Amino acid sequence: MARITPDQAARYDTLMARLEQRWFPDTRAWVCGRAVGDTLEVAVGTGLNLPHYPGGVRLTAVDREPSVLAVARTRARALGLRIDLGEADAASLPFPDAIFDSVVCTFALCEVRSDAAAIGEALRVLRPGGRLLLADHVAASNPLVRIGQHLLELATVPLSGEHFTRRPSRHLAAAGAEVLACDRFSHGAVERVHARKV
Repeated sequence: MARITPDQAARYDTLMARLEQRWFPDTRAWVCGRAVGDTLEVAVGTGLNLPHYPGGVRLTAVDREPSVLAVARTRARALGLRIDLGEADAASLPFPDAIFDSVVCTFALCEVRSDAAAIGEALRVLRPGGRLLLADHVAASNPLVRIGQHLLELATVPLSGEHFTRRPSRHLAAAGAEVLACDRFSHGAVERVHARKV
């Protein structure tokens, strides 16, 4: 994998801030603010979620890209947060069954090889009754936007593996989770979900 430089990380964060302000404001706070207890963040990236966790959360975070973990580590230090960071893939988490109270994943299930496998792994490491907290861009409810997403995928899937027409929440019931809260907005192209492992 190519190493992410500090300049690239800063550009990514700036781009994400603009997208968030326009298309999904307050989503990170909505998702992370619901985390409790022992919490795992999958695909932590540069650590943009870190300021949004409530006090008392004991945070572990993983990403498959070591260089973004370095950026997240720097951000955690600047925020005065204690966090265990490690390298791992969303579809193969290096943790025993049922050890976390919450699992968080934001804007990453669009890029994993199988969103169903990643959902299954997240639920595996959750304790019964644990919280699965998700946000992502998904297949839009607006048909015209959805056509645009399909066209966009003709380039993004082969180039970077990024999908725009997935909807990870469709896998939750079959994987053993119950949706407690769900919002869709921006023509239905962004979804945030609070589910419980049953």
